[in-house]
Amino acid sequence: MAGVQDRVIVVTGAGGGLGRSYARFLAAHGALVVVNDLGGARDGSGAGTSMADSVVDEIRTAGGRAVANYSSVADPDGAAEIIHTALSEFGAVHGVISNAGILRDGAFHKMTQDNWDAVVQVHLYGGYHVIRAAWPHLREQNYGRVVVATSTSGLYGNFGQANYGAAKAGLVGLINTLAIEGRKYGITANAVAPLAATRMTADIGSAELLDKLDPELVAPAVGYLASAENTDTGSVFVVGGGLVQRVAQFQNAGVSFTSAPDLATITDRWSEINDMSGATLGSNPV
Repeated sequence: MAGVQDRVIVVTGAGGGLGRSYARFLAAHGALVVVNDLGGARDGSGAGTSMADSVVDEIRTAGGRAVANYSSVADPDGAAEIIHTALSEFGAVHGVISNAGILRDGAFHKMTQDNWDAVVQVHLYGGYHVIRAAWPHLREQNYGRVVVATSTSGLYGNFGQANYGAAKAGLVGLINTLAIEGRKYGITANAVAPLAATRMTADIGSAELLDKLDPELVAPAVGYLASAENTDTGSVFVVGGGLVQRVAQFQNAGVSFTSAPDLATITDRWSEINDMSGATLGSNPV
């Protein structure tokens, strides 16, 4: 099967914004899509079925195949139910697009435990729960495509988003390991940091900027990473406004000491330690 034709792909948080664009794009190219959305507000409160149902109706009206699921990714049982929906409705699961998310922004000195926990539970734990539920099936069939939604806030930081940035950076750490563990089973795992005008970003960018960031411009890259043709794994891509770029960590040659340096010695060498000219793509030395 080429592309995503006849592949069963779960898209979480697919009731609007980016997730909706992903689900519609995948279905338009022949995928069988599980449209998951809890149907809550941007801060994670509330629930409902209309958002997921609306996207399923759009897909079916266009001739595609899709089914709705309303479970919470933050709950292990809910995540298991999402994968059960794929198996019971379509007989398999071939890919997971972990996109569900909420926002509870605030300066770090004002961050509450509830707001920290809620965001990490949905983004990081939610990604873990859904991918973990799908993982045995991907391994058994020697094929799988995993795409997680990271963020430039996780890659570079952003004022007022310590909880969100930490969770999004954690997802990069997750796919780095999934890429290693999944390689011999034909499973790829990648991350996309999308730049798009959605209800999540409605108040953090100018109207002029947001007009250029149509979510539909992100979907093709996600579709490719979910396709049979994709062989990239453990990679991170920033995608938005027509731009698709890979980002990666780099390392310099460093400075080696034959014994533990004293404070004055390491202070003297710090400019060398910190010099990134001539840096190369980083790798785990272990």
